[in-house]
Formats: sequence, structure tokens, C-alpha cells
Amino acid sequence: MALSFSDELEPPRLTRAVQWLIAINVAIYFLQLTVVGERNMLPALGFQADDLSHSWWTIVTYMFVHQGFWHLALNLYTLYIFGPRVEHAWSAGEFTKFYIVSGLGGWLFHLIFARDSLLVGASAAIYGVTLAYATNWPDDEVLLFGVLPIKVKWLVALLVGVNLIGGMAAAGPGSGVAYLAHLGGLAAAALYLRSAGTGASLDRLKQHVSSIPDHPDEPQRAVPRSTRSREQRGGIDEIVARSNAAVSRAEQQQQPTPPPVRADVATRSGDLDAVLDKISQHGIDSLTSGERRLLEDMSRELRDKS
Repeated sequence: MALSFSDELEPPRLTRAVQWLIAINVAIYFLQLTVVGERNMLPALGFQADDLSHSWWTIVTYMFVHQGFWHLALNLYTLYIFGPRVEHAWSAGEFTKFYIVSGLGGWLFHLIFARDSLLVGASAAIYGVTLAYATNWPDDEVLLFGVLPIKVKWLVALLVGVNLIGGMAAAGPGSGVAYLAHLGGLAAAALYLRSAGTGASLDRLKQHVSSIPDHPDEPQRAVPRSTRSREQRGGIDEIVARSNAAVSRAEQQQQPTPPPVRADVATRSGDLDAVLDKISQHGIDSLTSGERRLLEDMSRELRDKS
């Protein structure tokens, strides 16, 4: 498995998985306030170690129930800030899986270190999303408490420090904040991101680059047609990342470049073949902005279909 990020300038404000996660949390909180009541909802969906044998589903449902309006509002606002760009870079399915894995990491840490208290809230999963954002866009700035500008990488470092101190200081179940569950979400997210590195995809693409033509009468191609279909996703992701990194270099170099691939006169599949051939013959620096956008679009479509 390989995860990649793109450097798009205008990510969508609300993506599909983030929209559903927000909707589910809001719907459950509405039921908690009206039909069911907090005294019934928290024990039913929140996790308690003593009830694990007959309420096993609470290892997941605890992420969708909150202990008060501000608990819910802060979590969903953080998801709204960081979630869409991460999901846009991956896919709705990959983002949802990552979200659940981060939440399970919070559950596991809570089970090991603070099993006597009730666990509720999406914080562990959302801490994982924040870490994923900081992994690729560490120097983006957000406003802490709506006032103080801070880079995302320092925000994550601050979250780790605060939860370490809070976790060590919390002597019992009455603290009301699941500090160690938050750290579990960060730890699970870090392991997930580490195990899903992007380096392997480029290596696989390079192994299949060949100068042998598909047919004796055809000109040589960068990648044989027989291997291109199964290597497109990983290879395109890596090429997108490399082409974005080469934008500034390409603008500074004063050398003639080959004519751009005409993306309006052939099918998208044919355009992709032409772009890959152009990279093989002239290098990534030769791509135009339109061709880089084509790579990004095709990469996103392949991820959504997987």
C-alpha cells in the first residue's frame, strides 16, 4: 500500500468522507439531546472495559458520541480544518480507514492505561488526521484559539506535550480528558503513515520502464502497454510528487522544451500515455502545468476507483 499527497492550491472545503463523519456525529448528538438522553447514550455507545464482552461494538462507536456541545464542536471543527485536504490527497475510502485505525489506537491506549474510565469522543481519530496533515504540510499555519498563528508541525508537537503531561498528571478516572487515548490515536496514525510510505511505488514503476516496443512496427514506448495498467496508480502518484517539486526549477532554466502534449485532441488514456512517454524521453522538467494537472487528475481517479 502506498499513500501520496498532492500540492493542490485549492483543496475542496468539504469532502465526502469528512461530510459523512460530521453528519453522523451531529445526528448522534441530536439523538442524545432529544430522544435517547445523555444518561442512556453515553453508556450505550461509549467504551467501558468491563462491558467489552457484551458491548464489543463500543470500540468503534465511542468515536461518535460526545460529552457535551463544546467537546463535539472542537472535534468537528478540527476535522473540518484538516480532514478535507488529507482526504482529497488520498481517497474517501483510504481516509475513512485511516480515521478508524487512529480511533482504534486511542481505544487500545485507553484499554491499557486508563481502563477504569468511560471513553467517548472522536479526539483520537482527529488527532491522527492532524498528524497526517502535518506530515505533508508541516509549515501551513493555523490560528490557535482563533488568535495565535502557529505552524501545523508545532501544533502537533504541542498536542503531544500537553497530552503527555496531562496523562502523567491524571491520577484517576475523574479527570474527564482521555489524554492517553489521544496519544494512542497519534501513535496509530504514525504507524499507519510509516507503513504506507510512497517509495515502493516509484521502484515498481522503474522496474517496468523498458525501451522494447510493444510491436516491431511501433516506435519505442516508455512503458510497455502490458505493464502500464497495473502500475499506473503508484507510478502516477510518484510522478505527480516529483513534477510538483520540479516546477520552480523548470521555470528558472532557460532551455528549449519540446512541444506540450495536446490534452484536447485524444482520450484521457491516450494523453496519459503521451505524458509518460514525454517524461521518459525529456524528463519531468519538460512537463507543462496542464500536463501536471492531467497527472494529478488521473491519479485521483485511480485512487477513487480502488
